[in-house]
Amino acid sequence: MLEDTTFAHLGVSQPLVDTLAQGGVDRPFPIQIETLPDTLAGRDVLGRGKTGSGKTLAFSIPLVSRLDAGNRRPGKPTGLVLAPTRELATQIAATIAPLAAVRGLRVTTIFGGVPQHKQVTALKAGIDIVVACPGRLEDLMKQGVVKLSAVQITVIDEADHLADLGFLPTVTRILAATPTGGQRMLFSATLDAAVDTLVKRFLTSPVTRSVAEPTSLTPEMTHHFFCVDGPQAKKELVHRLAAGESRRILFMRTKHQARKLARQLTQSGIASVELHGNLSQNVRDRNLAAFAAGQARVLVATDIAARGVHVDNVELVVHVDPPAEHKAYLHRSGRTARAGASGDVVTIALPEQRRDTESMMRKAAIRAVPQQVTASSPVIHNLAGQPAPRQAVAPAPVAARRSAPAPVAPHGSTAGRSRRRRSRRPATTAR
Repeated sequence: MLEDTTFAHLGVSQPLVDTLAQGGVDRPFPIQIETLPDTLAGRDVLGRGKTGSGKTLAFSIPLVSRLDAGNRRPGKPTGLVLAPTRELATQIAATIAPLAAVRGLRVTTIFGGVPQHKQVTALKAGIDIVVACPGRLEDLMKQGVVKLSAVQITVIDEADHLADLGFLPTVTRILAATPTGGQRMLFSATLDAAVDTLVKRFLTSPVTRSVAEPTSLTPEMTHHFFCVDGPQAKKELVHRLAAGESRRILFMRTKHQARKLARQLTQSGIASVELHGNLSQNVRDRNLAAFAAGQARVLVATDIAARGVHVDNVELVVHVDPPAEHKAYLHRSGRTARAGASGDVVTIALPEQRRDTESMMRKAAIRAVPQQVTASSPVIHNLAGQPAPRQAVAPAPVAARRSAPAPVAPHGSTAGRSRRRRSRRPATTAR
């Protein structure tokens, strides 16, 4: 029986089992049960699981189990994890770090938006596992700072999102620089044509493991579709939904609207922080940390937070602006009801948005009956909970425009700077 399976049964060493238990992870999730016997044996694996299903530990455990700190050389990592966003790279590294410490392995992150000096210094000192965004990694490869000729294990995480962001050519060049005989693991929420291209070229006789259909979400997640009469009714509804005592994430379409709403909420006494591509990396980290620590109960974000951002006990996700396509809906919604917890997802639609929103939700296989509501409707009170005490000021800075003289692409690519000026990329913890 799956519920009786332990990490030890799957072949995980006792020191790692103990470390996992110390971190509160006592039982493996289905994606881990399905993949660990193969990945620990060194096989190439193609894993598909819904967001929040535990993919990060599914590849972190074999990564640290099969690498040897004795092979460490300056600028030549033996383990490589590719991730689409800085936030996801940071959280993957945080998941790997305690496991790596047991094995004496060193881990570092490589991504853009910050000076490269510390990354270069770490690489030259000798790093076993690099968790990287493709753009900055390729930059450092071109500079000769890092070579991938010693990589034994490569992981591509959120492969579908890497493809969506246009990084497939860069990822292809990076994978081509790794030895052909190494182990490769690819994890993705969906397996589309772009991902299949990577699989066919770089994975050798991969074992495919899937624990959920790509459009499915957790049964602990409850979806609500609320219709409002106009902009003022929507504003009042959003403020009421934001006013509860638990953590909640509000998604907006644009950076400007995210900043505006975060400031409005803060001024009204609802501690809020923002997360979007116009913030420097330091401010993004600080705002996310304030949200995770409970100093701010509300995170107002663009799709930069739709993948990879994991904060415990997010009880409510609100699509203030309905997403344009169903995949974005699924990934935004996946910020709640993670790791077996429950959560609610609200989508708000103005009259002119109702038809398109209904179509989008059908594509996402979400069944939610439209309800006409106001901020004072009983269903809203039941969902939002008792309003939390108002705060006079925000607990942390909620805004800081990017001020670097030559901005780096959000995932580290100097080649992508021109793309970034045209449009901000949607961005993405881990378990």
